[in-house]
Amino acid sequence: MKDKLIDLFEYTYHFNVEMIKVISENRKLDDDKTISLINHTLNAQQIWNARILGEPTFEVWQVNSFESLNEINHQNFVKSIEIVKDSDLEKRIEYQNSRGTKFENSIFEMLFHAINHSTYHRGQINSLLKQNGIEPILTDYIFYKR
Repeated sequence: MKDKLIDLFEYTYHFNVEMIKVISENRKLDDDKTISLINHTLNAQQIWNARILGEPTFEVWQVNSFESLNEINHQNFVKSIEIVKDSDLEKRIEYQNSRGTKFENSIFEMLFHAINHSTYHRGQINSLLKQNGIEPILTDYIFYKR
């Protein structure tokens, strides 16, 4: 199971890099929603990692400097892999969501959510890119594995 999660985080990291690249290359055509969504995608992974590790979290919709996005993505990847390798994935973690409501989930559930969440938002970003006349990138997992 750990190897599969690592593979999915490698996929997530790879396509986050590609998404940041295409947004960067088309900054004049990008809109605020695109910038907001790529930030939110990266922020969310940081938040889930931090909840698991008991560290301070980003704000859900904070906008980071565009120049910092690749570093945030890299740090997210490193921390996610560290968590997968060093944790009992069935261990349950109590945390608060952004509204302060308490929940409890397994580390596996939290990590899988982070992966799924980023895939969802990359799809939204691709839709916005297309609306702005930018060629969307193929981010399906099967294309990554080919």
